[in-house]
Amino acid sequence: MSRLQELIQQLCPDGVEYKYLGDVCSYATERIDVAEVNADNYVGVENLLPDKQGKTVASYVPSDGRWIHFRKDDILIGNIRPYLKKIWLATHDGGTNGDVLVIQIKNKNILRPQFLYYILSSDSFFNYDMQNAKGAKMPRGDKSAVLRYSIPLPPLPVQQEIVRILDSFTELTAELNEKLIAELTARKKQYEYYRDLLLTFNNAGATILDRQTDRQTDRQTDRQTRIADFRRAVKWFALGDLCNLKAGKAIPSTDIFDMQSDEHPYPCYGGNGLRGYTATYNQNGSFSVVGRQGALCGNVCYVTGKFYATEHAVVVSQQGSYNERFLYYLLDVAKLNQYKTAGAQPGLSIARLEKVRVPVPALDEQESIVSILDRFDTLCNDLTQGLPAEIEARKKQYEYYRDKLLSFQEKQ
Repeated sequence: MSRLQELIQQLCPDGVEYKYLGDVCSYATERIDVAEVNADNYVGVENLLPDKQGKTVASYVPSDGRWIHFRKDDILIGNIRPYLKKIWLATHDGGTNGDVLVIQIKNKNILRPQFLYYILSSDSFFNYDMQNAKGAKMPRGDKSAVLRYSIPLPPLPVQQEIVRILDSFTELTAELNEKLIAELTARKKQYEYYRDLLLTFNNAGATILDRQTDRQTDRQTDRQTRIADFRRAVKWFALGDLCNLKAGKAIPSTDIFDMQSDEHPYPCYGGNGLRGYTATYNQNGSFSVVGRQGALCGNVCYVTGKFYATEHAVVVSQQGSYNERFLYYLLDVAKLNQYKTAGAQPGLSIARLEKVRVPVPALDEQESIVSILDRFDTLCNDLTQGLPAEIEARKKQYEYYRDKLLSFQEKQ
């Protein structure tokens, strides 16, 4: 029998009492002057990290007013878009704004902060918070409903043992994830190397890299030969000669929603990529979509099916010279951002994009390259296989055991 089982058998064999969060906690009401906050101790909703990753240093600090004062061991929860799962157990005092819920424990002799943090960082809590949220486009949690969330109150020794177990499990999971992420980073670098190699072509008639050089080592010769195999001579054309480039249509921002639903099923692409989801679509098929407005202009997305392209997105339709997927890879490595106009709001004109020079290898060669790059892409990015799947599996395993440890028989 484990130490936790022994404690439960000894201290609460008949179950534990459940209380509403509002019975044992309250929202912070104390205020802190703006002179006392800085980038390290000011925590706005924008610098709470999604998916329960804590917080980062604030990029914005208010310059006047009085703000909500949180204390060490308070729990801060982002109240805008609860589905983002923003939560942090405060490690120091500081200030925040009204978009953040500051939950303070009334009596730490019956409820430990770390135990409450694990309860409120569960998917069960965030699902409850989202179900009670108000507003469709930018849902906001209902503060009164949050206080009605039911939580278990086992004896303190049980709480402390669960915290010890989860802290150890969290540390182990983080260590394993760090190793997996390092491996994934290495795989991505390998993928980028071969992607760039496969998509490097010479102008037809130009000198191709010599397969043999004087008095090179076997290793050097082999490396040069492999590179030469990929640097084939092909003809180059202006992108506008081979493809049709057309911007999408404007749509009111009120018609774009953060979450996909039955009412808003269609992805919407704008200047910086995916903007959200809409009730209508203006494109249907497989296309490369280039963002042409904003800081990320020049970004390329590959989109299939029905979707909406705004006026800040350029839909690229090939006219028979390309495999659609190959065209996406080609545009993705072309660094289209280099052709943007300077200014406060960078932009890419269609006229300028049409002049970008692109190579045209044979279609069977394009298909061969796509087959290789798609396999690399799957290994690196697809959550159903490869290393990302392993990282996701570790996360689910952790959440499963956390939820099991925090589930108690309710005392009658």
